[in-house]
Amino acid sequence: MPTPTKGARLGGSPAHERLILANLAASLFEHGRITTTETKAKRLQPLAERLITKAKRGDIHARRQVAKVIRNKTVHVRDAEGDAKTIVHRLFTEIAPAMAERNGGYTRITKVGTRKGDNAPMAVIELVLEPVSPKQAVVKEATKAAEKAVKAEAPVEETPAEETKED
Repeated sequence: MPTPTKGARLGGSPAHERLILANLAASLFEHGRITTTETKAKRLQPLAERLITKAKRGDIHARRQVAKVIRNKTVHVRDAEGDAKTIVHRLFTEIAPAMAERNGGYTRITKVGTRKGDNAPMAVIELVLEPVSPKQAVVKEATKAAEKAVKAEAPVEETPAEETKED
């Protein structure tokens, strides 16, 4: 059994908190970014990243685990052909492939000030859909080039160098 979080819960009861976080995650995957309080955004971030990691696996077990959390079966997105897509389907077919090169850090929280009514600190949580930084891409390219160079040098025989030593 997981250890309960310290302090007050978001909704009052653990079940209500799970429902709030599931609805926030569904909205995040549907719209790509949402504005909420800092507390809710900080609580949503690990849940959303776990769901994206499961979606990257792509198997049926992962899809069922994600569907347990995001229970919203309403069709929210229609693609160019007019086919209906649920939020879980969009997570597995659009968001997870976009995050394939990332090893975590799928979401970003940006503080945006306070709410006018009650002065609550607000934040925007959004999916990081930009490609991985060019520095990491260059490092991967350099390692591939080094591996290719090692493979190219392997068939070369060193017998002529030995013959010159004997002469």
